[in-house]
Order: sequence, then structure tokens, then C-alpha cells
Amino acid sequence: MPKALQPQAPTYSWADAYISDEVQQAEKRAQTALLALQHPEGYWWAELEANVTITAEYIMLLHFLGLADRGKFIRMANYLLSQQLDNGGWSIYAGDGGDLSTSVEAYLGLKLAGLRAEEPALQKARQFIQNRGGPLQSRVFTRIFLALFGQLSWRGIPTMPVEFVLMPLWTGLSIYELSSWSRATIVPLSVVMAKQPVCPLPPSQGVRELFLPGEDPCRDHQVSFKKNGLSLENLFVGLDWLLKIYQSYPYPPLRQWALREAEDWIISHQEPSGDWGGIQPAMLNAILALHCLGYSNEHDAMQRGLAALEFFTLSEGNRLWLQSCISPVWDTALSVRALAASGLTGSHPALRRACSWLLEQQIFQRGDWSLKNPYLASGGWAFEFHNSWYPDIDDSAVVLMALAEGLPDRQRHRTALARGLHWCLGMQSQNGGFAAFDTDNTKAWLNAIPFADLKALIDPPTEDVTGRVLEMLGLYGYTTDHPAAARAIAFLRRTQEPDGCWYGRWGVNYIYGTWSVLCGLAGIGEDMAQPYIRQAVAWLLAHQNDDGGWGETCESYKRPELRGQGPSTASQTAWALLGLMAAGEVQNPAVTQGINYLVRTQNARGRWDEPYFTGTGFPQHFMIRYHLYRDYFPLMALGQYLRRRGRTDRV
Repeated sequence: MPKALQPQAPTYSWADAYISDEVQQAEKRAQTALLALQHPEGYWWAELEANVTITAEYIMLLHFLGLADRGKFIRMANYLLSQQLDNGGWSIYAGDGGDLSTSVEAYLGLKLAGLRAEEPALQKARQFIQNRGGPLQSRVFTRIFLALFGQLSWRGIPTMPVEFVLMPLWTGLSIYELSSWSRATIVPLSVVMAKQPVCPLPPSQGVRELFLPGEDPCRDHQVSFKKNGLSLENLFVGLDWLLKIYQSYPYPPLRQWALREAEDWIISHQEPSGDWGGIQPAMLNAILALHCLGYSNEHDAMQRGLAALEFFTLSEGNRLWLQSCISPVWDTALSVRALAASGLTGSHPALRRACSWLLEQQIFQRGDWSLKNPYLASGGWAFEFHNSWYPDIDDSAVVLMALAEGLPDRQRHRTALARGLHWCLGMQSQNGGFAAFDTDNTKAWLNAIPFADLKALIDPPTEDVTGRVLEMLGLYGYTTDHPAAARAIAFLRRTQEPDGCWYGRWGVNYIYGTWSVLCGLAGIGEDMAQPYIRQAVAWLLAHQNDDGGWGETCESYKRPELRGQGPSTASQTAWALLGLMAAGEVQNPAVTQGINYLVRTQNARGRWDEPYFTGTGFPQHFMIRYHLYRDYFPLMALGQYLRRRGRTDRV
């Protein structure tokens, strides 16, 4: 065992004992609060909050299908209005000042829900949108919805030809070169774009008033060359023009074959529950595609799809809104880890129920990942209740850690655990890192096509997921000598930032990435005294706020110079503390100050208030507020602190 990981003999002063008593009380309150949130079936599941486009697009879908429900639309409009900023816009995360595309979609959603342009809220929104450049400056997905309702021309939408589904895997240009979330969304969306349907709106429901004076949404809306001269982006703009010429033929060659293949793909990828990919974009676009292919609203696939979307809705009072996704597996696994850190053992009824539920969620179906891994046996876990086509490495690693810490008898379930371990190891990419859903999904040039303005068409290995896989492997007895671990460590050393931190793809941001990597390196048995690790520790220490906590703004994705800076939050403080403690810094005064921050900011219910978004969907463009991050991560940090300071009690 490396020297830095040797158990430390705690030296207590009177102040330590006083602090420890407060910490134990805070831990107990947090533990009680988290236990009270468990569902009877054994899982935890709370809201996964994103931005208002998810609800606005739900209004658009129902209107497009002729399923407008006045009562439901009023409740969704109330939600949209409740989220409007004082400046008239709508945000993608707390404190961003508003986002153009989000605001355009919210505006269209409110018009479809029955609000008139003269409403004060819409007047403010219109001013915000025009000040930001108007709808023609919005992202591709927003402009697709505007084209669906005839508010601008389809010609200006970057082409994603449905014929793409015909490309075989061996070409290296198939749909399986796209990230899983892109694939599940783009296949049905390419059907919609091939059909280019229009649901005409009366002027009172349209949004032509959003366009700037003198703008023609047909003439001025086209895919244009960039000003950077000869570039990959401009090459793809030229290709887009050629594809539009191809599409202008009355019967483009291969079109009908491609539409049949896309239809088969969509139908085969629908879950029995009705879900597609477990995410709103894939589900909404699949329903739109089937509608364009002639499926009636009463068709079984449509009915199940609509029911699956309805399952994503939440309501409170006179408001109704839709979530982009739901996270029961993720929430449950992390809750188990937090409760285990706080002293509960596998014999506790809550952990028994949770671990049993997690074991039932293991996926043995061969999903899209198997196209590039034909000889790898299945055995991973997904994020959601229903997503058998897309298990992910991150969830699988966290579930395996939760089972290692929460199962009373691992030997009894050794087959399930072994299959999960084998699947995770088999998903390692050639560069040594681990991605979210696929292996070697690394063709960065795909993000240069005009359609890819979110820059999220691929799923390359990331530092945070790689760190979690290493931590999981360590819990199952793997060491740095294992070839997979050695390659993963080499990947992390290559990707470390010059100032010592690591990027966080799935959480905000460098605090998240650095926490995950430090825990992974410690878990696998890396010598935590090495200079590169001490540099990461120094980075965390240097970014502690004056109040003792840590925080980082979502803006750090756009402006890396803001890394590690932002108002303190409970979840980000917990990540920093867990990373520091993994590196052997439990006795550091900064850790005590961080623990005191958590104790001091805990509310009377044993929870923490956290308005900030600390989860990430697509960096810069789609942020997430997990409503349980403020519960299980602080509890995990408090429990780890007490254990490392010498507590031995277990329940």
C-alpha cells in the first residue's frame, strides 16, 4: 500500500472533538433525510432539472400531432412563465443571463399555448430575443422547430440525409460513429428532414414578429460559409449545398430504401415501455418521424411513445413540465455509496432493498455498443428505468461500487458482478480512457459539420469516467499492475491540465473532473505522493472559497480561465473534499474548513439548498441540476471524513 494511503493515527484536540460531534450530528441528519427519500421499491429518484426547451418542445409536439390539450397547455405555459428571467429571456443554468435559442423555443411554446404577442411577458421576451440577434442566430434544433411550423424555410437547415443510415460499419462513416445520444436523435430526425413537413400556423400563433426589421426568414436563412477561409467547416458547407441539390430531385436515389431502414431502426430501438434512448430528444423525434411516415396517433408505437413522454412529466400546483431524462439508477447507486460511507452496512433494510433493485436493473441485451464489440458479453447498467439499448460505463462503474460497498454477500452475486466488471473493462478505448456509451467514438471532425453546432456528435473517452472506472476496479482488488489500469492511468496523465486539474465532462467542471480522477488514482493504488497528484491537490486547495466551500460556474466550459471559480455549493464542496481526502489530506485545515462549511449550511431538514446547476449534459449548451446531488454527495463527504478520522461505528 502506498505510504500516502496508509491509515493515519488521528490526533485529537478539544476543538477536534467538538467539531467531530457537530459533524456526526450533521451526518445523522443527512442520513435520516436521504433514507426518507427512498421509494418503497428500493430506488431513489428525484427531478433532473434542465431548461424550458424540454417543456416548450412538448407543447410543439402535441400541437403538431393535433393533440393540443387546452388544460395541459395552460399548465405548461404557467411553468414557462415561472422560469422567465427579469430581462425577458430564459436561461440554461442559474445566473447565465439568458440564452437566445432557449428563449426562442419558450416564446414559440407560449404562442402555441395560446398567449398573444401583446402579453407583457412576450413583449419582454421579444425584446430579449431581438437584442440577441433574433431567431436566425439560434441553434439548429431551434430552427428545425421553427421550420416545422412554417416560420422559416427548411432550406436554411443544415442537411442530415436519411441515406446516412445505409452506410455500413466498415466504411467508418456509419451512424455508429456518432455518439449514442446523437444516433438515437438523428436517425429519426433525418426522416423528418427528408419529409420536411410543415404544420401551418395562423398569424396569431406564429412568431414572425421575432425577426429583425427587414429580415426575410426564407431569403436570409441559409447555410453560409464561415469567414475563416479554407477550413473543414467550409468544406462541409459546400457539401451541404451539394446535398441540397440531391434532395431537390423529386425522387432522390436511395431515398425510399433509406426511409425503410430508418423506420426499421426506430421501431426496433423502441423499448417495450415506449422509450427511445431514455432521453427526450430521441423520444420526441422518434414520434415525429413515425408521424411523418404515416403512423396514426392511435398506433401502438405512437401510443407507447407518448405514454413514455408523459411519464417524464412533473407537476406542482398549476404548473406542469417535462424532464429531459430521469436518473433512478444513478441516484440509487450514489445514495447507496453515501449511506455506506455514513456507516450503514449491507444488512440495513434500505441498502438491502436498494442493492436488490440495482441487481434487477442489470442489462443483458446486446445494444448498439456491441456493433464495435461483437465478442463482448453484456452486463452493464443504464441511467434510466428503461434503456436497454444504451447501458453506460459511468453508471455501470458506480453501480458496481455501490454493490461492492452495500451488498452483505458479494460472493452470492459473483456472476452478476463479474459480468459487469467484464463489460466495463471491454469498453476501454484504444487510448486507455473510458467514454460514456461507446468505445473509440472519437472522430472529432464530425463536430465540424454545419448540423453539429452543439459540438456533441461524438463520445470520446473522458477523464471523469476513466477516474470512476479506476476507483471501481480498486474496490474489486485490481491494482496499477493490471494492463487496463496502467493504460487508464497513462490516459489521465496525458490529459491533465497544465495547472494540475482535470476536465469534467459530465459535471461542473474541473472540480468534478479532479475529484473523480483523484478518487480513481487512490482507489487503484497509485502512489498519491507523486508530483502530478500533488499538483492536483494544490489546485484544489488554491480554489477554496473564503467561506470554506468550493464552487465553479458553468461558464468555465466556455471560459476555462474561470475554472474552479464560483459560489460555493454543497455538491462541489463535497467533490473537492472527497478528492482531497483520497489524496491523504484529511488532516489538512482546508478539509476541516470544508467540512465546517457543510455543517454550517445544512438546513433544518438535514438537506442543503443548492440553486446552481452542477451537472452537465452538453458542455456550454445543456446543463443539469440533479436534485439529489445536494443530498448524497455531502453525506458521502461527511461519512468519509468521520471514517478517516477514526470512526469505527457501523450500523
